[in-house]
Amino acid sequence: MNLMDLTDHRIIVTGGASGMGAATVRNYVAAGAHVISMDVDAEKGSAVVDDANAAGPGRAEFRRLDVSDAADVTARFDEAAELLGGLDVLAHPAAIQRSGDASSVTVEDWDAMFAVNVRGTMLVNQAAHRLMAPSGRGSIINFGSISGLRPEAVAPAYSAAKGAVHSWTRTAAAAWGADGVRVNAILPAIATPMYDAALERLDDEGRTANYWMNEATIALGHKYGDPDRDLGPVMVFLASEASRFITGQLLPVDGGQTSVR
Repeated sequence: MNLMDLTDHRIIVTGGASGMGAATVRNYVAAGAHVISMDVDAEKGSAVVDDANAAGPGRAEFRRLDVSDAADVTARFDEAAELLGGLDVLAHPAAIQRSGDASSVTVEDWDAMFAVNVRGTMLVNQAAHRLMAPSGRGSIINFGSISGLRPEAVAPAYSAAKGAVHSWTRTAAAAWGADGVRVNAILPAIATPMYDAALERLDDEGRTANYWMNEATIALGHKYGDPDRDLGPVMVFLASEASRFITGQLLPVDGGQTSVR
């Protein structure tokens, strides 16, 4: 019996148009799952789904979603659950990032970060729990960050938002364990377009500081991981019955960049 086989698992993936979300879609379809991928970018999201379906053996479909919009989350998740025949797993990589500093972070950046990264996590988690609880089982996989564990002088709003995601994940796990719904969070150090875009906003001094704070602290090769090879299998594990007794955990997938105590 292969406990990591996801054949016929019914899964929603947010942020599925690029980066870690796209890799998650590909890995779930490769493991046999039926996936509904959601993102605000319909063109890229549809292309990821097409590529995943061409590889199989599972299948995927795309729906546009703004995770910060409560009505949109409810409608799209209900639509997905009807199409899938229920819901077994939610993988929630969808997030945004902004640089800045504590003295000058703007209200607009602060509110945007919390709308997508924190309110979005709460909304999609609540929708997933509502759909999973009747069956007495389910796995929710949030995305935290080392930024939520340490001082982040160049990303104060992002750091605060990810710290909130960590606290929410532990709280939701405690609240929903009686329903058989597991809630964990990945803390990734994975090469993504969002990370590349953040680097582009930095000057030379900022890039140098970023290297010593981030890449240089990664024990396995001093470089960020690959979304498909390094993150994807972990996402399959957390979606599968192989992880059925794990909940409320912050799991670094970062080549040894940090440890969680």
